[in-house]
Amino acid sequence: MKGYIGKRLLRSVLSLIVIMTVVFVMVFSLVPRDNIFKNDDTFRKLSAKPDDKRDYVLRTWQNLGYLDYENLNTYCADLYGAGSEATQACVLSTSDEAKAFVEEYEKQGYTIDYLTVSGQPYAYKDLPVISRLFSWFANMIRIDHPWAIQDETNPDLPRGISLGTTPTGGPAIKCSGCVYKYQLYTDSRFPFIHQNFITLNFGTSYPTYRGIAILDVIFDTQGKDVKREVTFETGQTGETGIIFGTCQYKSTLDRLDRNKFVDNYASCMTQKATPSMVGISFIMGILAMILSYGIGLPVGLAMARNKDGIIDKLGMVYIIFIIAVPSLAYIYIFRYMGSSLFGLPIVFPTLGPENWRSWVLPVISLALPSISSLMLWMRRYAVDQMNSDYVKFAKSKGLNQGEIFRNHILKNAIIPIAHGIPASLAGCITGAIITEAIYSVGGMGKMLPDAIKQYNNSMVLALTFMFAGISVVSVLLGDIILIWIDPRISLTEKEGRS
Repeated sequence: MKGYIGKRLLRSVLSLIVIMTVVFVMVFSLVPRDNIFKNDDTFRKLSAKPDDKRDYVLRTWQNLGYLDYENLNTYCADLYGAGSEATQACVLSTSDEAKAFVEEYEKQGYTIDYLTVSGQPYAYKDLPVISRLFSWFANMIRIDHPWAIQDETNPDLPRGISLGTTPTGGPAIKCSGCVYKYQLYTDSRFPFIHQNFITLNFGTSYPTYRGIAILDVIFDTQGKDVKREVTFETGQTGETGIIFGTCQYKSTLDRLDRNKFVDNYASCMTQKATPSMVGISFIMGILAMILSYGIGLPVGLAMARNKDGIIDKLGMVYIIFIIAVPSLAYIYIFRYMGSSLFGLPIVFPTLGPENWRSWVLPVISLALPSISSLMLWMRRYAVDQMNSDYVKFAKSKGLNQGEIFRNHILKNAIIPIAHGIPASLAGCITGAIITEAIYSVGGMGKMLPDAIKQYNNSMVLALTFMFAGISVVSVLLGDIILIWIDPRISLTEKEGRS
């Protein structure tokens, strides 16, 4: 068993690497990089300023990993300091430093070009896709440590790790010099114990959710701040929605920061009333999954027990209807019925996630196809088991049909269905594209197609990695569940077996 899990984990890692390599090459080779500006308002606003526009384009490409970019302004600021008279003379296109800039970067293999209006030279070098891929993998996992922050404006920054508490009273392991102040902390948010020592880095979102870390876009709560009374480390008391465990180092503090914080760890996330995108999809998916298994399995078993009877025929009518009718059609039909007969909201934001009525139609619509699938397979597996020799033997011993179904048929018929439970859980995280679109649910379902349409390459890569990783792990968990339910199943070859 241990050997099997080890091999599967290794294959899973290799599969992820292959998947991400293919997707990375497709995104950065087949999609023209000019397309990323199609939804960028700043790019359009700079149309009347060609020099600023060109600088903006090159800096954006550099931030996204397409190329290395250097300009004369930065070159001169490094030589003489920003804002000095020498720098002002240096940035002229006719200066000796401009000629030296061109010579230096030409020797390094950079392409030299000149701005339209000022005539200043700039240099850029395209980065090979493979080197960008290796850099993406190398920077994916970040380990925080007391020397992570290097701030020239704060040379006396103390460095070290200590025990303490957050302003809300939860025990914590604190760090000075790390990116995050609290490396391990507790609070009232699930799963109650959190860590910042090891984090995943998928870059920042662009052009949508500009400048926000990808994982913050996915996992950060939404809506209005949820405030509570807190006494800050400075002694000031007030209402705030700050999640203190998320506070990161901030170089420049404003007056409000100094009133609340005793150090530079003042860049914090806030707790909001609405669940995150992944949270909404997960809650909706879990509810739909519970509904699907709670209805599909008993009804499928009842259909098998009453094979060719009225229950079986009605169940088959429902199954055929769900299979034959496009999902878009029956969801709209169900939405109309729910709204007309029971006054339920037809779009999720009408009452919001705080009202249980908002969840009813999306959850049931999401569960409809799963219910039919579970009914069909439960019936099929149960009917197969009914014709087995052990069932005939049980009947000969005098067991009634109910005892046979409960103690024998159900136990064996459920085995292949249990294998799909982890995959169903994985589907809760990835969201449901059609259902979420019809009910205007702000979940994960639309994130990947929207990111592709908006050329948000960093988001595409992050979501692909998450979805592929979840899918690979769900298959492994499905195999483990099979062994747990039925010890007769072996995932490895026995020694001596031919």
